[in-house]
Amino acid sequence: MNPELILVAHGTRNPLGLDTITEIAAAVAEHVGPVRTAFVDVLGPNPREVLANSSTPAVVVPAFLASGYHVNTDLPARIAESGHACVTITPALGPDPILAQIMRGRLLDVGWAPGDAVVMAAAGSSDPAARRELTQAATLLADLVGEVHLGFVATGVPTVADIVGRLRRSGRRVFIASYLLAPGVFHTKLGGCGAHAVTAPLGAHPDLVALLAHRFTAPVGIR
Repeated sequence: MNPELILVAHGTRNPLGLDTITEIAAAVAEHVGPVRTAFVDVLGPNPREVLANSSTPAVVVPAFLASGYHVNTDLPARIAESGHACVTITPALGPDPILAQIMRGRLLDVGWAPGDAVVMAAAGSSDPAARRELTQAATLLADLVGEVHLGFVATGVPTVADIVGRLRRSGRRVFIASYLLAPGVFHTKLGGCGAHAVTAPLGAHPDLVALLAHRFTAPVGIR
């Protein structure tokens, strides 16, 4: 019996953000077969609702760029509430060298050149393990583009705006590499941080889609 495939995202009220998640799920489905989508916040269905009436083994892939509360606590709790007895939850999507490669390409798209300052903008997290993963993601990007400063747009310090302001005062061109999956309130905030340019979110990039497809076809569970 083929397992049921479920992509879990955070959730957003932004229509463009929701369209992006839908586009990602559809693109992944082209590689692996039917994929259902669930959300852990803002809108539904949530993973409990998706799994509640199913007895088919399931693979759940969190489309999150780092682990944290939603991946480590919220998602397992909703799955437990469903009563489903056979669910594999894979690790979060990031950090991964593939995501760093996508960010580098996005930087080139907006005019970044070697020597320009780069601020990798993440939503942030209060979870120490997630923050370590975000630091690792910034290091992976730095391996490709040189100096990278990690800033947060929602939770944690230093903020993206503070880092951009400091670098701009030194007279350098500053580019923000968006380490966000989809458009939404966080990505909109980046446009007001004063950088020379802001990259697009990672979105439905073919390499990100392939990474998600691999999670489904070769799942390694975290519980």
